[in-house]
Amino acid sequence: MDAENYFEAMEYVREVVISTVSNLPLSVQMLAGSSMALGAYKMLVNSVPGKVPVVSIIKLEGVIAAGGGGPPNPLMRATNINLDGIRGVVDSAFSQQNLKLVCLVINSPGGSPVQSDLVYRYIKRAAEKKQVEVIAFVEDVAASGGYWLACTGSKIFATPSSMVGSIGVISSGFGFHEIIKKYGIERRVITAGKNKSVMDPFKPIKDTDMTIMKGLLNSTYKCFVDHVKNSRGDRLGGSKDIFSGEFWTGEKALELGLIDGLDTVFEYIDREFGPNVKVFDASQPPSFLMGALQRFMPTIPFFKERETTLQMLSNLCKEEESVILAQQELLLADTTF
Repeated sequence: MDAENYFEAMEYVREVVISTVSNLPLSVQMLAGSSMALGAYKMLVNSVPGKVPVVSIIKLEGVIAAGGGGPPNPLMRATNINLDGIRGVVDSAFSQQNLKLVCLVINSPGGSPVQSDLVYRYIKRAAEKKQVEVIAFVEDVAASGGYWLACTGSKIFATPSSMVGSIGVISSGFGFHEIIKKYGIERRVITAGKNKSVMDPFKPIKDTDMTIMKGLLNSTYKCFVDHVKNSRGDRLGGSKDIFSGEFWTGEKALELGLIDGLDTVFEYIDREFGPNVKVFDASQPPSFLMGALQRFMPTIPFFKERETTLQMLSNLCKEEESVILAQQELLLADTTF
């Protein structure tokens, strides 16, 4: 936003805040008005020409699996890593003004190959559209699909004790055919198609089952290997163990070329940008007020008639917690001892 239109935009925001809050009940005015003012303040700060650089953080934590990514309660984080659950976080991270870098903070033992690839592709596409670099930081573990996600970054960093690797594919289960035989239980399955009941846990495993499953695993494994090779390029070491499914600590992973260095996200940001940087945690759960706005206000007739205003109110409140933290930092910066 240029300086010519800056104050006009802020005046418009001020008028919207006043007109909206003035039509609310007094008890709601106190709650919504305060948060909207904070949101407007945040918008003002972010629109000032010459503002500080912004680094967004996206946290990818948990098992990679479909479902469990969008909990009904907006105050809760997603329980699984998947495209549906991470899409809004990624959009928010890349929508920040004056964005200079996006950091992925990864804690995942892996999971679904499909969801791993979908999340990878979505973040890659956002980075290409915004022309912003993405760097991955492994905390506790980036194994299997977790390492697939780490390859989203142009660089990968980990701590000396992080678990990294496990480049392989696995399928496991149990066989209960001896148990049901012991208790005189007969398994009855009717299929159309000779391979429709592959890997039935209540029947002895067949050679054809093994052939089919090995084919699936090998195909997925090849995709994984190609993905890592394309991402890491000539940084990969020559060890044949890299693609064995084994995993290592950060120090060994560095020797093998699976990561680019030993570092943490905040140390890296501090070293590269110094104190004059704004860190935006896109994965931060919404505030209580934001959750209330998302869940309850759309059901009230007053707000149904004012969907545009509600959306603006929601957007202004979205950064409530980070605004408060920014104000606290400003106060601390002005305090001497």
